[in-house]
Amino acid sequence: MNNSELLEKLKPIVANYAHNKEAIDDITEHTDFINDLKINSANLVDVVLDIEEEFGIEIDNLSMEKMLTVSAAIEIIEGKLKEKNDR
Repeated sequence: MNNSELLEKLKPIVANYAHNKEAIDDITEHTDFINDLKINSANLVDVVLDIEEEFGIEIDNLSMEKMLTVSAAIEIIEGKLKEKNDR
């Protein structure tokens, strides 16, 4: 799965929690969940849980702390999917 495919799968997940709905249309890898989409920290946990469910992966606390932008989320998802496939 490439970055644009991951981005398309992420959009509906983050849209559920974004307080800045207009920013969802302009989401890119550089989008910041907190500053651009106005997702609060409690909802970031929900985003992570939804990502885990969508992709069938587990995201550890250290990775969760780093997941503040779309590009970080994509990088973490790719890493976790690779780990899962390597098992």
